[in-house]
Amino acid sequence: MTLFRLARTALLVAIISGCSSYVPRIVNEYKIDIQQGNLLTQEMVSQLKLGQTKDQVRFILGTPVLMDMFHANRWDYVYRLRKGNSSEVEMRKLTTLFDADNKLIQVIGDVTAAQGADASAVPNNRTREIDLGSIAPGAVPPPLEEKGFFRKILEKIGF
Repeated sequence: MTLFRLARTALLVAIISGCSSYVPRIVNEYKIDIQQGNLLTQEMVSQLKLGQTKDQVRFILGTPVLMDMFHANRWDYVYRLRKGNSSEVEMRKLTTLFDADNKLIQVIGDVTAAQGADASAVPNNRTREIDLGSIAPGAVPPPLEEKGFFRKILEKIGF
């Protein structure tokens, strides 16, 4: 009798576990979007111009994902977005090449700079160069911000 119950229970467990993959899901789990690398837009790449320095390119596109030590004059930007609710993957690749003087000579990739009629569509006021290194001698530095409540308490404690 005990052997019969044990066999019947094992058979029932096997049947239920075998059918579990065919049961429709009522509640689906939430899957997040996974974004990796640098987000590259057409507007960002349109700001690139031949002859720009590495610092200017880094300011426009951000720090490259891959800086190969064997090819110091090549920067690779990779962007990958995997949607959580589907299996589609969006991927963009961009490579910038520099000459011996660290000036931009070529841009290769999925996202390209606008040319011809498209170049006039991008307003010129989006391109800015900010010179952080030149402060006039004798200029007064901007005032420091006042310390907040928690910063004052942490300094009193000794942190």
